Amino acid sequence: MEKYIYIGLAAYYIVINIVGFSLMYSDKKRARRGEWRISEASLFTIALLFGALGSTIGMWKFRHKTKHWYFVVGMPLIFIIQVSIVIVLLF
Repeated sequence: MEKYIYIGLAAYYIVINIVGFSLMYSDKKRARRGEWRISEASLFTIALLFGALGSTIGMWKFRHKTKHWYFVVGMPLIFIIQVSIVIVLLF
């Protein structure tokens, strides 16, 4: 049973990070076209739901939100906090 919990958590982590990465791409594309945008609150919410790694990679890959200090500092900081939480829970 414990094995399935870890598999489920790993699957969730992969999916939420793909979502974070994809939202950064989508918002960048919408910004270029002058279309309706994804809110910054939504981008941070995905990051807080353990999607910070994908969001951070997407931010730098697509050069999106990199002029906003709260993204440049916030996204990696959220990731560091999440890694710390996982380390504390595992040990």
